[in-house]
Amino acid sequence: MSKVFLTLSFFMGLVVLASNYLVQFPIKYYSLDQLLTYGAFSYPIAFLITDLANRSYGKIVARKIVYFGFVIGISFTLFFSTNFDDLISVRIAIGSGSAFLVAQLLDVQVFDKLRKKRWFIAPLTSSLVGSTVDTFLFFSISFYATGVPWVTLSLGDLAVKIFVALAMLIPFRLLLGTLKPVQS
Repeated sequence: MSKVFLTLSFFMGLVVLASNYLVQFPIKYYSLDQLLTYGAFSYPIAFLITDLANRSYGKIVARKIVYFGFVIGISFTLFFSTNFDDLISVRIAIGSGSAFLVAQLLDVQVFDKLRKKRWFIAPLTSSLVGSTVDTFLFFSISFYATGVPWVTLSLGDLAVKIFVALAMLIPFRLLLGTLKPVQS
């Protein structure tokens, strides 16, 4: 396996771990605690990793990075941030894994279908679709019927993810030249 593949997979796992940990903490400034968690800011980086891999190496390699990142991220989450005595913590791990896998694989497919369009269409569209699916799957699995205001948290989370998806276009464009492109 290439060094780049392992590096991207490892970073994907770190993003999942950080996001799973940070989602447990609402932002307590400006009355945002019912609307937003810190995890909303870190998770969109996973889409940047997937999209860079997809653009540079193709959808098969991008899928492999998703699978490796999934295993690494869930392993990290179970080992470092899951309290098995706390049902919400366990549900976060399950919700995260399920939402991550579905959303990232969807991101890979949408990106691949749009790859021949202008440079920003594929990463922006795939990130927006993936973020929407990820957000509602994650929050419903993790927090439904727990007393946590998951609907408002998911809407706040999605709003930040949309903003971050737009901002991630800058590093996407800058990093495009650093990875070996796919031979078409």
